[in-house]
Amino acid sequence: MASRKEALVRRANRVRRQIKAVANGRPRLSVHRSSKNIYVQVIDDVAGRTLAAASTLDAGLRKELKTGADTAAAAAVGKLVAERAVKAGVKEVVFDRGAFIYHGRIKALADAAREGGLSF
Repeated sequence: MASRKEALVRRANRVRRQIKAVANGRPRLSVHRSSKNIYVQVIDDVAGRTLAAASTLDAGLRKELKTGADTAAAAAVGKLVAERAVKAGVKEVVFDRGAFIYHGRIKALADAAREGGLSF
């Protein structure tokens, strides 16, 4: 039986493989969730570079958030990354949830990014 970490890596790779198959050149909105913070990047896989990024560790967000581990923090990060991506000229992305279930903080981040102007 595989360890928990191996199972998470396998699941993330499976999700990423499916996303890259349907991306059609669109950048990838990649999310990582830890127990204390949430991180998100808009990645151009063709050029291999990050176009925009945000996390609960950003100086502006850190002061106004109570904690980095709740849905309010995830929504704030989603809105911030959407602003930064639109500023960088990105409007359409594919959502890469990694090994995380589309629920709770991941869903709150995705909804806030949609409200901020990204479409996926």
